Amino acid sequence: MIRSAKIPAEKQPPPSFRRERALLKRGVGPVAGCDEAGRGPLAGPVVAAAVVLDPKRIPKGLDDSKKLTRARREELFDEICATASVAVTVASVARIERDNILRASLWALARAVRALPESPCHVFVDGRDRLDVNCECEAVIGGDALVVSIAAASIVAKVARDRLMCKLALDHPGYGFESHMGYGVPVHLEALRRLGPTVHHRRLFAPVAAMLQASAQADEGSVLRPVA
Repeated sequence: MIRSAKIPAEKQPPPSFRRERALLKRGVGPVAGCDEAGRGPLAGPVVAAAVVLDPKRIPKGLDDSKKLTRARREELFDEICATASVAVTVASVARIERDNILRASLWALARAVRALPESPCHVFVDGRDRLDVNCECEAVIGGDALVVSIAAASIVAKVARDRLMCKLALDHPGYGFESHMGYGVPVHLEALRRLGPTVHHRRLFAPVAAMLQASAQADEGSVLRPVA
């Protein structure tokens, strides 16, 4: 049996415009890519973006946002917004806790598609789940590394969310939101233990829920009993 060699991440080709171009040649357009940022953090909203690239003005260097430096993402964010049609939407912590993280993310992605200046005829979305939109929707696993429109959306969503978390850091100093963007890193967990959760923490996520439960039990155990 012949096994195909796995290509190291650093040697994988960048995402291409191949899928979008094939659709445009058939007269199917506009074609959008969409992605979200912020499913995993313990705090902050999910931010979704939808992008329709101009085939003649695609910024150079577009890639999965996770592969780019923060400075490069900021540069590309500006280029994307200057050359493409872009829409950004947010799923709040309240919606995440009400609907669950997957449904809230899919809601935000579909809303971003509907918010584009011109309705697309075809949408590529990163992941396994298709969206409830009024056009063809194609889910692409690992799409941010394969489809350049999705890669562009991943950059927009990531930069928009990072900027939002930096603003929250000003309102809630001590948590380090500006550095870890709400993810459950040790410094964030330590701040949670020391300061308690903010209104921006996802109280149904396991680490936050466990901390709240422990705090409630400690408070219950500290109630003073009358002396017999």
